Amino acid sequence: MLVGKELLEKSKLLSKKSEDEIARGCGYVGPSGRVLRKNFYRALVEAKGYKLNNSVAGRPGNRSSRGRQAEFKTKVHGNGNLLIGHAYTKKLGLEPGQEYKIDLKKDSKIISLTPLN
Repeated sequence: MLVGKELLEKSKLLSKKSEDEIARGCGYVGPSGRVLRKNFYRALVEAKGYKLNNSVAGRPGNRSSRGRQAEFKTKVHGNGNLLIGHAYTKKLGLEPGQEYKIDLKKDSKIISLTPLN
């Protein structure tokens, strides 16, 4: 990931590209291929000379350098789906292919899973 003067020069060269393409071109891509926008923007702001409270994204000691962290919250999407992500199924030890019965308690809005094995 480029920082400082190198970041400013490279982003200027790529200025006719989309924001994601500029970030990718400057090396702000995670292991999964996801563009690290927040890290990129923080690095740009600091390269412009503004000091931020936290260290530059991607440097040791910065929370964002550890990757995405599970927040243990979710929301109902516009299509009505409720997604429970990999971090949660991993923490519970759930494996692909396992089947569960979904129990709903409408009054308290509690959803529980019961293994079917």
